[in-house]
Amino acid sequence: MSQKFTQDQINNVLWQACDTFRGNIDSSTYKDYILVMLFIKYLSDTYKERLTEYEERYAGDEVRIKRALDRERFMMDEKSTFDYLYDKRSSPEIGETINKALAQIEEKNKTKLRGVFKNIDFNSEAVLGKAKERNAMLKNMLEDFAKLDLRPSKLSGDDVIGNSYEFLISRFASDAGKKGGEFYTPSQVSELLARLVKPEVNDRIYDPTCGSGSLLIRAYQKVPNGKAQIYGQERNGQTQALCLMNMFLHGIDDAKIAWGDTLSNPQHLEDDKLMKFQVVVANPPFSLDKWAMGFAGEGSDKQFKMEASLDPYRRFEWGVPPASKGDFAFVLHMLHSLAEGGRMGVVLPHGVLFRGASEKKIREQIINLNLLDAVIGLPANLFFGTGIPATILVFKQNRDRNKILFIDASGEGYYEKGKNQNRLREEDIQRIVDVYDRYETVDKFSYVAAIDEIKENDYNLNIPRYVDTFEEEEQVDMDEIKENIKNIKAELEEVEAQMAKYLEELGL
Repeated sequence: MSQKFTQDQINNVLWQACDTFRGNIDSSTYKDYILVMLFIKYLSDTYKERLTEYEERYAGDEVRIKRALDRERFMMDEKSTFDYLYDKRSSPEIGETINKALAQIEEKNKTKLRGVFKNIDFNSEAVLGKAKERNAMLKNMLEDFAKLDLRPSKLSGDDVIGNSYEFLISRFASDAGKKGGEFYTPSQVSELLARLVKPEVNDRIYDPTCGSGSLLIRAYQKVPNGKAQIYGQERNGQTQALCLMNMFLHGIDDAKIAWGDTLSNPQHLEDDKLMKFQVVVANPPFSLDKWAMGFAGEGSDKQFKMEASLDPYRRFEWGVPPASKGDFAFVLHMLHSLAEGGRMGVVLPHGVLFRGASEKKIREQIINLNLLDAVIGLPANLFFGTGIPATILVFKQNRDRNKILFIDASGEGYYEKGKNQNRLREEDIQRIVDVYDRYETVDKFSYVAAIDEIKENDYNLNIPRYVDTFEEEEQVDMDEIKENIKNIKAELEEVEAQMAKYLEELGL
C-alpha cells in the first residue's frame, strides 16, 4: 500500500517552503505567493489523478475523457498544471509563465475563480526583486512544492488540504504581528463563536468582515450535512482572494464572498435592501479610525462629518458612532442584517461596554429593544496584533427573556498561558458554552442581570459591575507571626553562639 501524506508532513513541507522567502520579503506579502501555489498544486494534482482514472476507464478515448474532465469541480490544461511550471522552473521567464498559467486557470473556471488571482504577480520586480533573484526564489519554491503529492488518494483525510491552508494562514498571522489580526481570527475564538450562535440546516451564515474566512468555515462546519449558504464581504482584495481559495479547499464551492467596504458599500442585498441572515459572526477591526470615509464621496475633505441621513440603509438612526471608533458601526450593520429569530456573535474591544456619548445612546437602544443576550469577557493576548482583552457580544432577535448574561472568562485558570499568545483550551470553550446554554449565575464566573439592573447602572455593561471576581485575602494571624519571629531569633542566637565557640577553639 502506497504511503499517504499526513497533516503534519504536509504542514512541515509547506513551512519549509516559506524559507525561500523568509528574510527577503515580509511574511504578510509572501504568504500570498505560498498560498496561491498551494492552491495550484492541489488543483493540479487532483486534475492529474482524475485524468489517469479516466484514461484507464475509457481506454484512451479522448472524447469521453474530455467530457468527463469537463464535469470536474475545476478544469485545467497541461500548460496550467504545476508539473508544466516545474519543468519550466529554470526558465528566465518563469514569473511570466506562472502568471499565464493563473490567467488560464481563471479563464477555464470563470464562474468560480473570476478575479481570484487578480492581486498576485509572480513577475513583480517591486515585490520579488530583480530577474536573477526573483527567478531563483521561484525556482526554489517550485522545487519545495514538488516534494508534495496532493492527489486525493495520497492524503490521509478529506480535510487535510483545507487544514494545511488554515495552518499556514495562522502561522503567517502570528509572524505578521499587527497585520496578522487583519486577516485571521484564532481558531479557538472561531470555534467558541460558532458554538454560541448554533447554526442550523438551511441557515444563511454571514460575516461582513470575513478576512480569510476561518470564522465562516467554523460556523458552516456546525451545520449537519453542510446544508447552509455562506456569505461574506472583505475590504482587502488580496484577503478576499485568500478567503475564496480557503472556501474551495474546504469543499465549499458556492460561498458568496464579496469584495468591498461593508459599511459604505454592502454587497449582499435583496430588493435594494440589506439581505437578512439567520446567523451573523464577525471579528471586525478594533476601533477602526475613519470608518465612515466611504460615505464622503468625491471632493471630500477633512471636515467631513458622518450623518445618519447619508446611509441609504438607515443603519445609524440609533446613533452615529464616533469617527475614530467604528466598532458600533459594524454592530449596527450586523443587527440590521439579522433575520427574525437570528443569532449573532461579534468580537469587540471592551470600550463598547462603557464608552459614553453616541456609543452610550446606541447601547441604550440595543438594550431597550432587548437584542443583547450575553456579554463574555475573554482573556488578554488571544489575538494576533493586539494584547488587549476582548469581549464577545451575543445578540438575538425575538428574545423571550428580560435579562442579560455576563460571563468573565478572563481569570487565571480559564485559559492556557503562552509565551507569545494565550489560548483557550477545549475545556475553557466548553465551560463558557455550558454556562451560556444554562443561562445561569456561577460564583465568580457569571451573572444573570435583569434589564432594570442594567438601566440602574446607566446602561454601563462593564463586566466587573456584574461579575464579582474579588478574592478575599486570607486573614493573617499576628500572634502566630510573633511566635515565628521569636523562634527565629532564638535559633539565630544559638547559631551565633555556636559559631563564636568554633572561632575561639581555632584561636581566631
